[in-house]
Amino acid sequence: MTVSRLLVTFLFLAGCTAAPPTTPASAPGPVAASPSTTASPSTTASPSLTTHPAGESATPTPSATRTTASPSPRTTADQPAKPLAGRTIVVDPGHNGVWTKALNRQVPAGNGRTKPCNSSGTAGGDFPEHAFAWALGQELVARLQRLGAKVVLTRPNDHGSGPCVNVRAAITNRAKPDALVSLHADGNLTKGARGYHIIVSSTMLGGAAVERESVALAKDLRAQLDDTALPRSTYIGGGTALHARTDIAGLNLIKVPGVMLELGNMRNAADLALQRSAGFRRTLARALADGLTEALR
Repeated sequence: MTVSRLLVTFLFLAGCTAAPPTTPASAPGPVAASPSTTASPSTTASPSLTTHPAGESATPTPSATRTTASPSPRTTADQPAKPLAGRTIVVDPGHNGVWTKALNRQVPAGNGRTKPCNSSGTAGGDFPEHAFAWALGQELVARLQRLGAKVVLTRPNDHGSGPCVNVRAAITNRAKPDALVSLHADGNLTKGARGYHIIVSSTMLGGAAVERESVALAKDLRAQLDDTALPRSTYIGGGTALHARTDIAGLNLIKVPGVMLELGNMRNAADLALQRSAGFRRTLARALADGLTEALR
């Protein structure tokens, strides 16, 4: 895919800067992920995959209800316990590798809203958001699997178009996971804007209990991300790195705890240097896996 194509995006001041997604006639089934290698940002090689059977700003509610987790398996001398054994996690690498006009069509986004199907996201120079999200997603999938989790991806590779945001929500609901994490990067043009923030929905299909659990998940992830070189957002969240919205289809339309992570601003040179680094993406994956482990303990 040419760089010119990748840069056909719509930039927003909050959330991912991107042009919206494609919706297949029928929603694809979830994909059980089993990557053996980590894709580099410039490589679109997909992992080995098998079919899995089958806004407005607001301050997030401070109270949080923890998901009750079954006890982890006991540790034995021969086989240490895997803290995420028995857990299912959906990893949504944001956007898609190919942009077409079809991605502009409107799809349900919850709350009576519609929004474009999807997009290829923003970019930092010649490094597109979708490639960053895919490469980070591969690192995260591998780490979660080592911790014993079953992982479902919402898209199978980084050289296709779609699925739409509402279809990704449907994939999540069909998988009946313990949590969803959607991986993104921002494209804010404000001078000096940098850092990460975590988006939660205040109008989720799962209701108030799931909204509280999502805020709790966001806080557990924040605790781990604060130990990385990526600072909290300087432009969203008032220093909390948390941002509640009502326009995110992938969160509004799910029945389980879930968050969208904007992991740095691709229009900021310092953030972009971190995002380009394979070593830092490994650090991010470790932080996210540790946050998920704490949240699902």
